Amino acid sequence: MMTVGLKELNKNVVVTGDGINDVTAIVQATVGLAMGSGCSAAKEVSDIILTNDDFEATLKSVMWGRNIYHNIGRFLQFQVTVNISALLTVAIGSVKLMESPLSAVQLLWINLIMDTFAAFALSTEPPLPSIIVGPPCNADAQLLTPVIWRQIIGMSIWNTIVMTLMVFFGPLISGLEYKITDTANGNEAKKKHLTLIFTTFVMLQLFNEINCRKVGRRDFNVFESILHNKYFLLIVGGTSAIQYALI
Repeated sequence: MMTVGLKELNKNVVVTGDGINDVTAIVQATVGLAMGSGCSAAKEVSDIILTNDDFEATLKSVMWGRNIYHNIGRFLQFQVTVNISALLTVAIGSVKLMESPLSAVQLLWINLIMDTFAAFALSTEPPLPSIIVGPPCNADAQLLTPVIWRQIIGMSIWNTIVMTLMVFFGPLISGLEYKITDTANGNEAKKKHLTLIFTTFVMLQLFNEINCRKVGRRDFNVFESILHNKYFLLIVGGTSAIQYALI
């Protein structure tokens, strides 16, 4: 009865049991936990089974469960930001340069960064101890929360501003002179300008990848514990090295 009452108050209820008398409470709970040494009936209706009968293991399960939720949010935040930034960059560049500032091969490389490398980098982020302090997520909670949308819009605006400056003022910044009607294959200056646009966009996305490590409302230090994920460091460093080799 207590479990039902707490759930009616919109509370998340966790029940731990090991006997037949606990089965009803485990079923009614938001999350049911059963001891590994408990009866089979309790284990069959539970959501999580503590194989070592260590109640502290529930904290680890909550920590990793929340971390998976956050990692999905991190990846979606990065992917949506890159898509919006690439679309706006191509649109603005096409108006100014009368052609796409990013070639098909360059877009494929950006897509590889966005889909494959970012998935490995952001999905392998281990949980920080502070993740257990936050409130629980509801079962119907959206992955793209208002906080994530705020970061997506903010980073997309920043990327668009920088890329617009590179499209319009890149030749002035780099001391390049050429006519818009020149083809990239026939004009060295225009090829250098398009290369600057491409490299700037990729470097912005590498910074955005670091920025996407944080999805919380009050998580502002994007470099916090950055050394605890060797896969992330390997992917960011490897992407930078390959980009340098391409250029």
